[in-house]
Amino acid sequence: MKQLKAVIFDVDGTLAETERDGHRQAFNRAFAGAGLDWYWDEEIYGQLLAVSGGKERIQYYLENFHLQCGSAGNFSEIIDCLHADKTRYYLELLKTRIIELRPGVKRLLGELREQEIRLAIATTTTAENVTALINATLGESAISWFDCIAAGDMVSAKKPAPDIYHYCLQQLQLEAKDCLAIEDSANGLLASVGAGVTTLVTVNAYTVEENFTQAICVVDQLGEPDAPCQVIDGSPIKTSYITAQSLQDLHAQAN
Repeated sequence: MKQLKAVIFDVDGTLAETERDGHRQAFNRAFAGAGLDWYWDEEIYGQLLAVSGGKERIQYYLENFHLQCGSAGNFSEIIDCLHADKTRYYLELLKTRIIELRPGVKRLLGELREQEIRLAIATTTTAENVTALINATLGESAISWFDCIAAGDMVSAKKPAPDIYHYCLQQLQLEAKDCLAIEDSANGLLASVGAGVTTLVTVNAYTVEENFTQAICVVDQLGEPDAPCQVIDGSPIKTSYITAQSLQDLHAQAN
């Protein structure tokens, strides 16, 4: 039986509810700032979340929602500029501290550190966004808690490709069976499982209907002692919320 040596976290939708009130609003501000009449409401954005990566999401929107633009040619320079503006607006939003960590995240990170289980991040968002979120929610010193931040364009193929997880494992110098991942989406699950990493899924409003049959356990949130989580699918847990011991138990079942 393999010992759990590291937990690898996704970021957007997993550590914090950044999508609806963070990234979506930042995209819309970037569009308005560029004089465009594009607006991504919650329904459209939910559909666009099936595409990993901000630049890729804009390209998909042009090709599938804004056909008069998407069929007209290569918009890579415009997309790059829009994405840069979007990132700037997103970082400004984080500074206002309106985006909070999901229930149980801060507690679980602390428990894992106490048990000397290593922490890492594997995400499609940029390293700059990760650092800004960690600074805004946990403090500037907390970035040092993570032994690896695998993010953005560090690999050529984004989730659902497993590349970001392979990169993360390589940086940690660990095998897939040494680790457990925490994801919130089907694309994230495909990426982690594709790299051979046992995965817990904590769903959100955008992802609750997605297919998570390959997850070891699916919960609605990580939970707190006074705010239990609900196991939606997969293996049961012995406590009413996800603890460091819960993760070790789930990891042991799979390995």
